Amino acid sequence: MPQIFGSPGRYVQAAGLIDDAAGYVGKLGVRRAAILCTARSQRNEARRLVDGLHAAGIATVIATFGGECSRQEVEGQTAWLKSRPAVDALIALGGGKTLDAGKSIAHRLGVPVVVMPTLASNDAPCTALSVLYTPAGATESYEVFDQSPALVLVDTDIIAQAPARFLVAGIGDAMSTWYEARACQQNPAGISLFGVRPTLAGAALAEMCARTLFKYGVEAVAAVEARKVNTALEHIVDANTLLSGLGAESGGVAAAHAVAQAFTLLEAVDRNYLHGEMVAFGVLVQLMLESDVAEADKVGRLFAQVGLPVTLGQIGVARDDAGAVDTVVGATVAFPFIGNMPFAVTAEGVRQSLQDADRLGQRIVAELGDRPYRRLHD
Repeated sequence: MPQIFGSPGRYVQAAGLIDDAAGYVGKLGVRRAAILCTARSQRNEARRLVDGLHAAGIATVIATFGGECSRQEVEGQTAWLKSRPAVDALIALGGGKTLDAGKSIAHRLGVPVVVMPTLASNDAPCTALSVLYTPAGATESYEVFDQSPALVLVDTDIIAQAPARFLVAGIGDAMSTWYEARACQQNPAGISLFGVRPTLAGAALAEMCARTLFKYGVEAVAAVEARKVNTALEHIVDANTLLSGLGAESGGVAAAHAVAQAFTLLEAVDRNYLHGEMVAFGVLVQLMLESDVAEADKVGRLFAQVGLPVTLGQIGVARDDAGAVDTVVGATVAFPFIGNMPFAVTAEGVRQSLQDADRLGQRIVAELGDRPYRRLHD
């Protein structure tokens, strides 16, 4: 079986980058660009981006993202853009679902995609993959593209102005990268998101990602709380975005993302929690499946310090809600990449690991306390 390593054509990260974006976009030969972003973004970051592009002689057309990366949204935006004058590229500006939708739309239009995240809440910016959801927000399917994003531009000033909860969620998503890549390496039949054997490069980047999170995570969260950019924040944005994206894509995913995607089937969880928060608890469940209690304790303590959920209650699931637990267990074992674990994963094993992770989290919270990053309005 072959190995594949994928990466964006160019990754650029700097404070104030949005005002210089036109210079990088122009190097792609773009003379007319579509910009996919939300109505909120059009009143803020998108205005700065458009001003810079117009000053550089690049025409734009704005496509307003509806908020959910569903097949209906993607097909509708594609049809609308095809009815307009042709564009040379699509710029996706916003959070993870905007970026995933942008990649899918650009693929259908047959143009390069430029990814500009306004949050460091997940690793979507650097992957050649989009997760598609139902209009109600439940995970439906995913698409893998032949081409990675042509350009990824990350403005750390913008990241620093976002609520800390989003950076924290990114830490949860990024932390899974190493443990899932490790599982894929240990399994002779493990595959990456490209459907082939994971690369050593992907695993190495994933391990560096975890080391960076442990070293700089707490300090970076403090920086965002103070709305300032420092070295720790730059490193964590790099880890959440670049290291995690490349590590996950070329290293593979496993049980942590299986649990996270299962959580999206619970309306109360999907409505109130971010992807990275669901993945964070999934990491603890995976480590318990692997009987790696010491590592689960180490990870759980960092999560508790930065404000990630470490108990079922913190992710919106009552531990005695048998129906909710059954849903999570069933969807976890049905996840397409659960076979990347280096042993057979059973429903009973997932059920036990959910309980074990919850008990571990309760002990950690009793020692370290609980940080309030649990609701979208915080």
